[in-house]
Amino acid sequence: MSFKEQMKEKVVQIEAIIGQYLPEEKGFQKTIFESMNYSVQVGGKRLRPMIMQETYKLFGGEGSEIEPFMAAIEMIHSSSLVHDDLPAMDNDEYRRGQLTTWKKYGEDMAILAGDALMIFAFEVAAKAFGMSAHPERVGRAIEILANKTGIYGMIGGQTVDVELTDKPMDAEHLDFIYRLKTGALLEASMMIGAVLAGASAEEVVAAEQIADDVGVAFQIQDDILDLTSTAEVLGKPIGSDEKNNKTTYVTLFGMDAAREQVAALSNRAIQTMKGLGQGNEYLEELFISLIHREK
Repeated sequence: MSFKEQMKEKVVQIEAIIGQYLPEEKGFQKTIFESMNYSVQVGGKRLRPMIMQETYKLFGGEGSEIEPFMAAIEMIHSSSLVHDDLPAMDNDEYRRGQLTTWKKYGEDMAILAGDALMIFAFEVAAKAFGMSAHPERVGRAIEILANKTGIYGMIGGQTVDVELTDKPMDAEHLDFIYRLKTGALLEASMMIGAVLAGASAEEVVAAEQIADDVGVAFQIQDDILDLTSTAEVLGKPIGSDEKNNKTTYVTLFGMDAAREQVAALSNRAIQTMKGLGQGNEYLEELFISLIHREK
């Protein structure tokens, strides 16, 4: 089976897992359930839960306690997208070809849906306590999820990104945004998979570094594609960074340096992973496909 076929099959499996934890659409507050479910089900490659599950396997995990966390990480990711799309943020009306949550349900309900998904994610994650023989691992995983989601993680990165919109940015601030806004949830995914599988403290740190490298390389590749790809291949308008006067790795260091950094981060991530656990060829190929993608 090819990598693409494997990925398609895994996405179907992950969709089924996530669906088990979505709220039932009934009761007086039915609208919030509908808007939450719409926001999660709008699509995507389910990369974060996929990375979490594959990391869990990498360290020999075999139980079902990983599943609530897979659903939770996707709920948190969806929550961030719902809020990003709001008029006060990016003011986007479509995501993946469908109306964004605020356009379909209104700004008020979109704000509530984003908040609800963020909170409900932890309620779902807590279900793992009843599914694991190691409750201390579940507690540590919830701590990681909160840290990487909040003010020291994704939200912290978004804060700096919003504050510096349309303003000059130096390399230190750009690196901070890349590592937190995108990288934090990738780090959470790998760390939680490792922790729940019983990885050592040193192995969890290594997993965090791998995800950090992959996240930054992913963002730099995005900067490169915005200048070198076509709208047809990329699937979205090109040149938007330049038009919006947005600081990127390419504008700060140049195209050649950007490509060199992508290669360096990619190589370091793969080499570090080869020294962990039992090995996972699919996870290695997934990271390579993300970092060196053309769209």
